[in-house]
Amino acid sequence: MTAFPIQTPRPTVLVVDDTPANLSLLASLLGGEYRLQLANSGHKALALAQAEAPDLVLLDVMMPGLDGYEVCRRLKADARLARVPVLFLTARTSLEDEARGLALGAVDFIHKPISPPIVAARVRAQLALKDWQDHLQRRVSEGLAEIGQLQDAAIDVMVSLAEFRDENTGNHVRRTSEFVRLLACELARLPDYADELTPATIALMAKSAPLHDIGKIAIPDHILLKPGKFEPHEWTVMQTHAQRGHDILARAGRQMGTRGKFLALAMEIAGGHHEKWDGSGYPRGLAGEAIPLAARLMAVADVFDALMARRPYKEPMTAAQAAEFIVRGRGAHFDPAVVDAFLRVLPACERVALSLADERAEALKAA
Repeated sequence: MTAFPIQTPRPTVLVVDDTPANLSLLASLLGGEYRLQLANSGHKALALAQAEAPDLVLLDVMMPGLDGYEVCRRLKADARLARVPVLFLTARTSLEDEARGLALGAVDFIHKPISPPIVAARVRAQLALKDWQDHLQRRVSEGLAEIGQLQDAAIDVMVSLAEFRDENTGNHVRRTSEFVRLLACELARLPDYADELTPATIALMAKSAPLHDIGKIAIPDHILLKPGKFEPHEWTVMQTHAQRGHDILARAGRQMGTRGKFLALAMEIAGGHHEKWDGSGYPRGLAGEAIPLAARLMAVADVFDALMARRPYKEPMTAAQAAEFIVRGRGAHFDPAVVDAFLRVLPACERVALSLADERAEALKAA
């Protein structure tokens, strides 16, 4: 008997733009991989979406009649279409315009004139995320979900999406995850932390740590990917990634239908890893033990790794130099108990950094 492959339907992308040349360009770019719905007005876009729900919408902002913002608002108000990801296509670059679009529920902005590789990559990434979410909901509704495997799938998809938008490598999240594990295991040896840092909790912390910067997927490209230092207004936007990460994970929890300890720790880490022991951090200005322990561990792990990274605007530190910086921040930036634990496991952290190095082995070996 001859076996025939199962044909999987191609995802449907609704492209909305009042300029014929833009519709033609996007059709030629995406038509080979996706089923396309083309609309040259907001009213036509809504009619097409209501007749057949697309898997993703590429939506122009500036259109006569119904503009892109109003179309997005109406899509999100329709229960059948609310979960369809919307990517705005726009020549507008102001922070106010982007903030308005994100508040309406858009997942990303693509600036005109468009770059075909960026459009193709963004569409592919958002459809992969939606496919995972749809699969997860089906598994949960059927009662077949195996939570551990689904959590790993969630991490893989969401971290991959964050890495696509960030200058960090995949090894950054692996290193910081191991640093968090080492720090937590060391603190667990102390009586004051033994009850909180059980082996199961430490495993969940390490599993949650790779999601610490998931909020960066909501930061505009011209800020996130800027090669130099940020201007004050850009830094203000960049700082929002911590709260956005917390909120993204909270929404994921609602979609999963669970608020287990895994997501609670992931939300604590994403939302709190830029808080400082003395209360001068962000986004909420928490101080001392008001900062969740998982976030206090992540703060040391993240800064230690970042200091040893090469950036266009700075040279990497050696491990010894990075450790000195951490010590100088004891009691101000960092929890004193976590810094003390860090110093005790520093040799192990250096071994992790070397085994999972990017292009930094020489700097580390010089420590």
